[in-house]
Amino acid sequence: MLVLDLNDLGSGLPAITPNFGKALAEAAGVCLESQGHSQLTLLTIRGHIVSEQQMAWPQVTAQARRTWGDSEEATEYGATGVAVLMARNELGYLVIERSSKGTGVDYWLGDDASGLSLERKARLEISGIRSGSSNDVRARVRQKLQQKLPSDGSLPVYVVVVEFGTPLAEVQKK
Repeated sequence: MLVLDLNDLGSGLPAITPNFGKALAEAAGVCLESQGHSQLTLLTIRGHIVSEQQMAWPQVTAQARRTWGDSEEATEYGATGVAVLMARNELGYLVIERSSKGTGVDYWLGDDASGLSLERKARLEISGIRSGSSNDVRARVRQKLQQKLPSDGSLPVYVVVVEFGTPLAEVQKK
């Protein structure tokens, strides 16, 4: 079985520094542990990708819990960590650039691992839910698919909604 190892974010990506990657992984770990999950918890992925993967994350300390005391912010950043790894591992894209506010997406995706060509190939919109139902996840996906309209063009958009209670991730492509 595949393992989605959030510790891998510490190596960085073209649009994510190693330090920020570690912070994303830490936020995801806080979210997962707050929902009673332990290492190698099974993540169900549905939609454009159908898979089950075990998840690993950095050890969560009391200091990390205090750092990520804002539940909404921790959930947003934790979902980002999960989504950018899924984009790399499952979709074959790297996050190459953080998008500006107002574009309707969070990141631009590319496929050149060398970093020499940062041509935009797709868009990524991410959302997180700390604990919710399968219907909550579907509703958020629909909302996010509408949100991407300002940057519409010929590039596909991937919407990833991560719910930490189950845990569950839904990926849709439009």
